[in-house]
This record gives sequence, structure tokens and C-alpha cells, in this order.
Amino acid sequence: MLLGVNIDHVATLRNARGGLEPNLIQAALICEKAGADGITVHLREDRRHTKDNDVKELKAVLTTRLNLEMALTDEMQKIALDILPENVCLVPEKREEVTTEGGLEVASRVEFVKDFVSPLVNAGIVVSLFIDPDKTQVEAAAKTGAQFIELHTGKYSEAYGTENEQIEFDNLKNAAALANKLGLKVNAGHGLTYENVHRMHQIPELIELNIGHNIIAHAVFDGLEKAVKDMKELIQ
Repeated sequence: MLLGVNIDHVATLRNARGGLEPNLIQAALICEKAGADGITVHLREDRRHTKDNDVKELKAVLTTRLNLEMALTDEMQKIALDILPENVCLVPEKREEVTTEGGLEVASRVEFVKDFVSPLVNAGIVVSLFIDPDKTQVEAAAKTGAQFIELHTGKYSEAYGTENEQIEFDNLKNAAALANKLGLKVNAGHGLTYENVHRMHQIPELIELNIGHNIIAHAVFDGLEKAVKDMKELIQ
């Protein structure tokens, strides 16, 4: 499996005091050096961590891939079409949430999502839909023109080590198998840690895991390069 590293929380730390430290671009380059296959940032409406200029600079310097997480708004679509990241992951967004709380609702608005996705794909961007491991959402995603889905692993991560772990894991496994059958490629992420990520090996359809907070948390103690290398080793 490939590893995409989300560096939003480096920007969170930077913004706590203002200025440039810790430097987001330097963090991205360290992640690449350590073996990251791509760099993920979420450009939120309120710009609470990653900023517009961060995205532009990352696109200019990365040698892997820039994966831009964003909401389905006209503003974000324009930014993506201007910057042309290699990948876009469309996510739900609420200003009051601390982090993304669930998957995108696709089933009730397939045509809207399809119309939003089309110009991105036509511009050469690979589009993923961040969805819950739900049969209805997977089937709807397959009708939108997006090439990928990213399965929300949050419920699995929260249930890890409890009696509900296997239920949540089976939901992921079944959703990935269905997506593959319908012609979608499959990534996964949210809440994955050094302790629970090993079970992702049991889902053969998975191409890439996007992991951020746990890597940055470990980097506080171990350094960013080692934190990325350790996670890369686990997912390989």
C-alpha cells in the first residue's frame, strides 16, 4: 500500500503563534524524503490550518503527489482548477467540527456531485470521494465519474480493541470489495494509528492510506522523518 501523509497539523502548530515555524513546506519535503508517496492537505473554508499559498507552494515543490482535500463549493473548485493538484479528495465540511466527522453524502445528490466532479476530471485531476463504508454510498459514488473513493476509517479506529471492532472492519472490507467490483479504486483514512493500521493489510483492494494526526503526534517525540518511516514500514 501507498502512504499519503496529511500535514495539516503542522500548519495548525504554525498558526498558533503566527509566522512561518514550523515550516509546512519543509515538513512536506521531509515526509517525501522519508518515503511518503503523496502529501495531503485540507483547505478548509475557514483556513484554520492550511492556507491558499501553502497549496500553491506545495504544488510547485513536491516531487510526489499533492492531494487536496476540499468541500464541494464553487470557491474550492476554482482553486483546484487553478492550481491543478494531482489528486482531489472531496469531503464534507462543517465549520464547527474539530475534524471531519463522517463521509460525504453522495446517494441523495448524485447529479450534483457528478456535475462537480466532471470539470476536475476533465482538467486531468484524479478525484476521490470521502465516504462512509456504506453500500448505498459506494453504489452512488460509482455513478459520479470519480475514479476513487476514500473509505472513512473513523468508526473502525474508534472501535479498535472493543467488541465492535470486527463489525466496523467488515464494513470497510465489504465496501472496498463492492467498490472494486463497480470499477472504483479504493483508498482509506481517518483515525488510523500505528496500533490499528495493520488490519488494513486484510483489505486487498486498498491502494493508499492517508494518515495525518497520529504521524504528527509521534513526530513530536521521534522526529518527523522517523515517524513517517515507521508508518511506511507498517503499511508495507
